Amino acid sequence: MSKKIVLITGTNSGFGWLTANSAAGLGHKVYAAMRDINGKNADKAAALSLVENITVLDVSLTDEASVKNAIDTIIAKEGAIDVLVNNAGLTLFGVAESGTTADLQRTFDVNVIAPWMLMKLVLPFMRKKSEGLIINVTSGYGRFSAPFFAMYSASKFALEGLSEGLHYEVRPLGIDVALIQPGGFPTEMAQKIQTGSDASVFDEYGVLAKFPEKMFSAMGQMFETIKPNPQEVADAVIKLIELPQGARPLRTVVDPALGEITKGANDAVQLAYDQILKAYGLEELLK
Repeated sequence: MSKKIVLITGTNSGFGWLTANSAAGLGHKVYAAMRDINGKNADKAAALSLVENITVLDVSLTDEASVKNAIDTIIAKEGAIDVLVNNAGLTLFGVAESGTTADLQRTFDVNVIAPWMLMKLVLPFMRKKSEGLIINVTSGYGRFSAPFFAMYSASKFALEGLSEGLHYEVRPLGIDVALIQPGGFPTEMAQKIQTGSDASVFDEYGVLAKFPEKMFSAMGQMFETIKPNPQEVADAVIKLIELPQGARPLRTVVDPALGEITKGANDAVQLAYDQILKAYGLEELLK
């Protein structure tokens, strides 16, 4: 397998951290993006910088100039970006009505707009080579909108939509767009979950306002029973990188607890989706 130039976002913890190390261990040249590498993420940046084949980049994904500078830096040094892994994400959890417009905007800025900025910037270089891979990490909640995850799900639905349409548009140009749909895993992200800013609505919901706590308790019990390993997500990314162009599936579910439900929904929708493309005279895009 040829060695790739790989850009991964959200590498300060969780899936991103594991994926960066896994890809670098296989000899790929990894550019690990995280923010505030001289501040709160200084220790994580320093640790990754010691790993062979990893270069850490200070990138604020909500700052277009910062994102563009990162791409320019990689292109100036490597001349190409073979793989983009949009892993960074923000989770907004709780009673949906407690979410403000600003909360929703912040969630979409990180989970949708930032990945699109990066896709838009790398696509010209991938088209020039007639080769490339974009992997977007969404969620099982990008297929289902669970109670108390409505805003998070909305952002992941949006990223799924961008990815699915783009998958068919650019595949004939030699570029694969693939989705990873993880379930629940015990990563640092679970400790960084944000809640809605408008707490004034909680009294109106009565006992329902306590349901998110019940949900978290159930997830904790599931982790104890199933013991899901976050490395499985990193391994799924590596597998997509290793597959030949054109052979990569659009969606890969990584969820030891509820994955069969998500897979079933994916398969059912794909059957109908294929029929729609054929009805529109676009059956060539299915090849």
